Amino acid sequence: MGLCLVQSRALLGLDAPAVTVEVHLTNGLPSFTLVGLAEVEVKEARERVRSAIQNAGLEFPHNKRITVNLAPADLPKDSGRFDLPIALGILAASGQIDSERLAGYVFAGELSLSGALRPVRGALAMSLALHTQQVQTRLVLPPGSAEEAALVPDAQVYCAHHLLDVVQQFLPVGDSEAPASDGWARMASTPLPDTAHLKGYADLADVKGQAGAKRALEIAAAGGHSLLLVGPPGSGKSMLAQRFAGLLPPMTVIEALQSAAIASLGGSFALERWATRPTCSPHHTASAVALVGGGSPPRPGEISLAHHGVLFLDELPEFPRAALEALREPLETGHITISRAARRAQFPARFQLIAAMNPCPCGYLGSYQKACRCSPDQVARYQGKLSGPLIDRIDLHIEVPALPAADLLHAPPGESTAAIRARCAAARQLAIDRQGKPNQALQGQEIDHSIALEPAAAQFLNVAAAKLGWSARGIHRALKVARTIADLEGAATTQVAHVAEAVQYRRALRGAVATG
Repeated sequence: MGLCLVQSRALLGLDAPAVTVEVHLTNGLPSFTLVGLAEVEVKEARERVRSAIQNAGLEFPHNKRITVNLAPADLPKDSGRFDLPIALGILAASGQIDSERLAGYVFAGELSLSGALRPVRGALAMSLALHTQQVQTRLVLPPGSAEEAALVPDAQVYCAHHLLDVVQQFLPVGDSEAPASDGWARMASTPLPDTAHLKGYADLADVKGQAGAKRALEIAAAGGHSLLLVGPPGSGKSMLAQRFAGLLPPMTVIEALQSAAIASLGGSFALERWATRPTCSPHHTASAVALVGGGSPPRPGEISLAHHGVLFLDELPEFPRAALEALREPLETGHITISRAARRAQFPARFQLIAAMNPCPCGYLGSYQKACRCSPDQVARYQGKLSGPLIDRIDLHIEVPALPAADLLHAPPGESTAAIRARCAAARQLAIDRQGKPNQALQGQEIDHSIALEPAAAQFLNVAAAKLGWSARGIHRALKVARTIADLEGAATTQVAHVAEAVQYRRALRGAVATG
């Protein structure tokens, strides 16, 4: 009988490996067999496809032996994305549509029992992978998925609402021409809006006082540094962290695509958040898998969903120790590799960490509001939940003291997010022009070449590092923070004043708290 090949794509992390849907119809005992390392939801496509074809008024070959192979056989396939190519393969093999006209198209979509197409997860990731691999093809996707895929520049994306809308485009030569259909349309590319950085962000002017904390946020945004906020309950740590994303420079097209592609994999992408830097705030009961990703198939975790955005961890010591320690490698490398027995996936994780914590279990150590009722041992155990290696990887440690009632009620609004963002963008652009990356990303010899440390500043740093017992990582991170401070001032070299301010942001946690 007939043999037909239909092209589709699977998902493996942010990659989209090609999958050829091979459909063979032959005489024999009627059956419908699906092979090719398919997960349960893919095997269930047999019932969805049969009902969709029948309810669409098309002929399902009941009296034939149907074999569907998803090649390559060693690549695991999941989700209902293969429903549409399987249905088209059966229709082409049975002669109802022209199999040759399917060449040059990639199909993905889940079928309802009525034949309507439903969105699939990861459409933007698939379109971005094809663009990155420079594969020229035409994507046919359901509504909701087609809009995502069309965000990729120069992507050829077609939106189909129903199985019949697709069938009408591939009728055999000699049949009547395909009638005009409102359910089939070529998607226009969506440009990056010029005002993308102005929407979706709360204004930092809402936070009254806290000049020191706002200065630390400005430095962190300008250089891409991580930040730890320490203070009593109600001092404004969460408000500051939730407004941090608005200080970051506007997203480039590549950054917006990468961030949206990961959100698409997690099923959380929304067009109204296009080109807006994400802020992920997992609860402190989140596990290590929830933070870094995992599962089978591997899914992105919170650190990947925060790619090119902000990961805000409130109540930092309350997170499980294993979850916090899992952050150490991504903070250094900017990506996470998830290895499982069946497969291995790598996700980007270039996020900015903003963490917040109380100084002690009761929260009032060093506060004028209430007397702390924690013993020294309780304070030590509480702060000891954070390991030295993790604290060493956080660039800035800043106190957020409680404001007196008079200051809170009568203080004028602070500086707006837009004004601070302009300074941060100018400082980051200086770093990009000088070294091609933000200061936080400097590694190895790049630090020596780009810091431009004055001799007096180097001597000051040597003395401070010796007295404070810093590690080599701590010294390098203080140097990068000092370079960012110099960029904010427009200085060509890193001076003593810049290093002195950077040193204040790397005090030991207990020392920082005790002086509150």
